[in-house]
Amino acid sequence: MTRKFVFLLASTRLDGNTETLARQAAAALPDDVEQEWIRLKDLPMPAFEDRRHDGSGTYPEPDGNSKLLLDATLSATDLVFASPLYWYSLSAVAQHYLDHWSGWMRVPGLDFKPRMAGKTLWSITALATEDRSVADPLIGTLRNTAAYMDMRWGGSLLGLGNAPGTVRGDTEALRSADGFFLNDRESLTV
Repeated sequence: MTRKFVFLLASTRLDGNTETLARQAAAALPDDVEQEWIRLKDLPMPAFEDRRHDGSGTYPEPDGNSKLLLDATLSATDLVFASPLYWYSLSAVAQHYLDHWSGWMRVPGLDFKPRMAGKTLWSITALATEDRSVADPLIGTLRNTAAYMDMRWGGSLLGLGNAPGTVRGDTEALRSADGFFLNDRESLTV
């Protein structure tokens, strides 16, 4: 089975520190691993409406950008959230994308949750402080999402980067990036 990593770039900044770190980590993936890079801000989705308790509790089949993101999500074996730390959590575009998972789970016949089971969820984040514990809420959100969806938790890669390009000075993060996905080497060769 060929692995496919879908990188969800969730920064409002083009080529920011988180993306730099994600691209460093992706460069170490084997050549036969497919990669798809999606900049979430370039695929705006409609506001999410919670319809769980409005009678039917179902959602229509997604269309437009929502359908593109759904298809990319389902095609992945590995989903990588590349989100900078914004107010101790995911960026707004990343959270908005995740909110739509609630609807996708309730589209008749889509079987979103069962189809997500067994995929691997990863996190790559740049933050502006050396106290890496401030990223715990972001990591917890994604780790809990993986558990709820019966996905594997691949891990989290953190790098120090505030102003553009400063993550390049975090040699520890760059060194960790080089082997980040290779910690899952056994499943990369399946």
